[in-house]
Amino acid sequence: MRHEDLITRSPTAEAVARETQQLPTPSDEAQEALRQTLDAAARPPTPAPWPALLQEARGKMDSRYAEPATSHRGGFTGTALVLAKRAFRLTFQPFINEVLRKQVEFNESILDALATLHDVQREQARAQAAWRKELERRLAKLEATGHVTAERHEPAPAGTPRRPPKRKR
Repeated sequence: MRHEDLITRSPTAEAVARETQQLPTPSDEAQEALRQTLDAAARPPTPAPWPALLQEARGKMDSRYAEPATSHRGGFTGTALVLAKRAFRLTFQPFINEVLRKQVEFNESILDALATLHDVQREQARAQAAWRKELERRLAKLEATGHVTAERHEPAPAGTPRRPPKRKR
């Protein structure tokens, strides 16, 4: 760390840099553990298929094209209606495409944003699980060496003054 990188007035950047130089060098084990944690956190996200909850919406993203024309009526009337629907679609498809173009673009951008949010949330959960595992490992190590006091597991004795709760600003 260079003192030019720190933005502070009190203590001075030089004083903070001088104090950090006096810190003991961490053990090789601590350095390796930190390196592994940082490598795991910096790992690029694994490519994933579209989330299952967005698969159906992705199939319906392009609203310009409808299902094939059908009719519940039978006989000549049903056939005539299906042919009329097909003729209408064939004739007006360019207009339909133009009218719905912006809607399709909007649908695509919304689905891309949702997929991105899903990926970010998945990566955040992965990173949080890795940090939790690291903290549990460190806590177990502290408990094994006896650095954690009994008050972590037991409530404070009666009559012990409590700190007032922090006020929200």
